[in-house]
Amino acid sequence: MTEHLHDIAQAMVARGRGILAADESSGTIKKRFDTIGVDSTEGSRRDYREMLFRCTDAMKDSISGVILYDETLRQKAADGTPIVDVIRASNSIPGIKVDTGAKDLAGTQGEKITEGLDGLRERLAEYHDIGARFAKWRAVITIGADIPSSYCVHTNAHALARYAALCQEQNIVPIVEPEVLMDGDHSIERCFEVTEFVLNTVYDELYSQNVALEGTILKPNMVLSGMGCPDQAGIDEVAQRTITCLKRCVPAAVPGICFLSGGQSDELATAHLSAMNAAYDMPWVLSFSYGRALQAAALKAWAGKAENVPAAQTAFSHRARMNGLAATGQWSAEREQAA
Repeated sequence: MTEHLHDIAQAMVARGRGILAADESSGTIKKRFDTIGVDSTEGSRRDYREMLFRCTDAMKDSISGVILYDETLRQKAADGTPIVDVIRASNSIPGIKVDTGAKDLAGTQGEKITEGLDGLRERLAEYHDIGARFAKWRAVITIGADIPSSYCVHTNAHALARYAALCQEQNIVPIVEPEVLMDGDHSIERCFEVTEFVLNTVYDELYSQNVALEGTILKPNMVLSGMGCPDQAGIDEVAQRTITCLKRCVPAAVPGICFLSGGQSDELATAHLSAMNAAYDMPWVLSFSYGRALQAAALKAWAGKAENVPAAQTAFSHRARMNGLAATGQWSAEREQAA
């Protein structure tokens, strides 16, 4: 089983390719559709996502896997082809978001715990039968006055490890996503301190629960200044601090690290990733698992109109290609503008 999981994980971090996060909940994608004046229906959500998955060159060259929402995993394309088969045909791997969201953590002020463990074994078995070969679970850690608490970090790490163990039992690769949020006015030094604590705690729990690291992918935040911090760290400092933090915490057995974008602008998320790959030698592959940072331009270009599909696909292909270059340290602002 471990060798099979390792093969899938390795394919997920193939050179120059990353993961498209298309797993927005119905509520989240409605908010995004509201910005372009499109009603969020099962059909419109399918049409939008199918449009991305049909970008053949972008998918084959730059996207190794797609994280789906439960609804999308079960859908068929407009021509009747199962969505999972559309993704497979583009040489990408279908995946599934399995947590049920972050809720208030009892006994705390402003901290969250991610739920979804009840019935997860049975859901994972069904998802595997449908075609999912990896899964994702997101824990949310907020930096603020006197938080995160040790209680919050340990509780979320324990849940992440339980989820990961259940995934591997069903021959599904778990993406482990402990996100330290950018929200707040904290410094990059504070983000480093919290991220280091979170990652060390997560790997302690994964070890305690017998999770085979060779069959996992880590999806962390980058080490960044809080969005409200007046002293924003530059690209090189973000790269240096992020790599230092990861080297302190993430075992070499992990095949790859696919960053979340976490509220960064499209181009800045690309620039940070490329700076890391260009300047540092690492024991794991560094790539991307972006949602909004891959989709925002395409969503705006599409605007819900069939005649805009080619333009939207061009926008998506551009961002996918730029991030593919960043995953090998070959992106530059000049290449961005030239493209």
